[in-house]
Amino acid sequence: MTPKLKPIFDPKQFLAMVGKGRTLSEYSKSQVVFAQGDHADAIFYIHKGKVKLTVIANSGKEAVIAILGAGDFLGEGCLAGRPVRLATATAMTDCTLARIEKAATIRVLREEPAFSEMFLAYLLSRNMRIEEDLVDQLFNSSEKRLARVLLLLANFGKEGKPEPVIAKISQETLAEMIGTTRSRVSFFMNKFRKLGFIDYNGELHVHSSLLNIVLHD
Repeated sequence: MTPKLKPIFDPKQFLAMVGKGRTLSEYSKSQVVFAQGDHADAIFYIHKGKVKLTVIANSGKEAVIAILGAGDFLGEGCLAGRPVRLATATAMTDCTLARIEKAATIRVLREEPAFSEMFLAYLLSRNMRIEEDLVDQLFNSSEKRLARVLLLLANFGKEGKPEPVIAKISQETLAEMIGTTRSRVSFFMNKFRKLGFIDYNGELHVHSSLLNIVLHD
């Protein structure tokens, strides 16, 4: 008898289907996915929408540490033995997320090289992004940092088609992300709009011409 061939494993299909240790959930805007201090027992994969990660210090001050979108994972710290969540994840838009329990994630990482490669590529890309964020904070002006954040939010530089229209995001949040004041963000946003790099009237439209700010010395 001819042995049955094992079907080709598709990581995206795996993440899109409900199964053992895997669920799909819809989150409405402003709904909390998990909170700082919660038990860390699963990772999440974003199919649709944007999720904000925030950290609250003992003093009560809140900081935005990342905004993630479709194709991103979150909560992966549990795989390294982290027992609790170090940040709060909140839906910025209506979202569709896959939740994969820790045990199910470890199992598929061991058994399916295609998933391991996809996950490793994501972690390396995320690490590079963190390093770029650090360099950005250390050496670039707040104007350049704002331009870079807007381009990243619109997916410029990512695989796939950019999304020039991005979720409504407050100037306070942008200020927290780039380490400046709301008034400075307002000043630069008005400047970008006058130069034709962005449009905003209820929705924020980011144009590729905004790259001029990032590339200009």
